[in-house]
Amino acid sequence: MSSPLFAANRRRFLSAVALGSAGCFAPGAFAEELLRTAAVEEGPFYPDHLPLDTDNDLLVINDATTPAIGEVTHLSGRLLDSKGDPIKNALIEIWQVDTKGVYLKDRPEHLGKFDSNFQGFGRFLTGSTGEYYFRTIKPLPYERRPAGHVHFAVKVKGREKWTTQLFVKGAPGNSVDMVYQRIKDPRARDSVTVDFVPVKASRVGELAARFDMVMGFTPEG
Repeated sequence: MSSPLFAANRRRFLSAVALGSAGCFAPGAFAEELLRTAAVEEGPFYPDHLPLDTDNDLLVINDATTPAIGEVTHLSGRLLDSKGDPIKNALIEIWQVDTKGVYLKDRPEHLGKFDSNFQGFGRFLTGSTGEYYFRTIKPLPYERRPAGHVHFAVKVKGREKWTTQLFVKGAPGNSVDMVYQRIKDPRARDSVTVDFVPVKASRVGELAARFDMVMGFTPEG
């Protein structure tokens, strides 16, 4: 579990993000369907066994005092339907490599060569605004994938699991990453490519990334 101080900071950060986005994504603000976020393959590295800690802070495992290595990133967004209305009670999962390029699933093959302080996987249940939030690290390229990315799975009751991958805008590896290049439609590619920008108030170089996901259905659909 995360510390009380982090929990308080997370609530303040999440509230600020929600207020800042409320005007842009007010329910009923769209007369036509929004551009859907591109679905991207899940890949083979979803954890075989979930960690004991699956909360939304991937930098600190349970009550550990040593955080994971990497550029701290506040990753947030909203889950919306095709009309721009929020989707609540959806389970959002993310997973990614640590700074040594190792997934949770790969750790048995890389004993002693991974960041044991990195949770590697997290979950968040969306509320009434469709908002989600994770504290993680900026994704990095690794041997098999030249484009740093974060895997996303969205689970909505009564629907099949939906997956995508989030990419870093302007990353050199995007141009040669096979998964990224398979997204041929420029608008679809843009829908999964996000800026990682410095947090102005941070004294330790934290980043923020905003990734709003638009599903291809409405509550009635």
